[in-house]
Amino acid sequence: MRTRITTLVAAAVFAITALGAVFFIGMRTKSPIVLDAVRRASRASKRFVLPTAGIAGSNVSIVRHVGRTSGRAYDTPIDAVPTGDGFLVALPYGMNTDWLKNVLAAGTATIVHDGATHHVTSPQVVPMAEALTSFPANDQRTLRLFDVQHCLRLTRAAEPGIG
Repeated sequence: MRTRITTLVAAAVFAITALGAVFFIGMRTKSPIVLDAVRRASRASKRFVLPTAGIAGSNVSIVRHVGRTSGRAYDTPIDAVPTGDGFLVALPYGMNTDWLKNVLAAGTATIVHDGATHHVTSPQVVPMAEALTSFPANDQRTLRLFDVQHCLRLTRAAEPGIG
């Protein structure tokens, strides 16, 4: 009985290690299969993240955008990093995400970050090398580890009556 349990534990540890290696290598090499699987998992878990995203103290923000073909409004959890004039959003899944395509097509979106809502414009995909130092140190290490190549730069829109 003890041998059987030991074998099952060893098999589970091996499987988890193998899955972790596939995830790490797949994300780093931008494997379409791994990126799609991670995107699907993120989409499935979105309903658990959204209730607390964007509130004061949360480390997750929300990008509100409109579907480029459907015209439907969407809320997507993201990791937005505030800058002096807007926000940066790392693109670990690459540039083939629906929310990114929607924001680029519309040229505008809304970011809910730390309890405040910000209208943003002028979305621009920029090389991570240009923006890496704007991210917190822990994020910089993770972005380098997973070889994230691009980020989205968004500019805060001028508030009405200010100018």
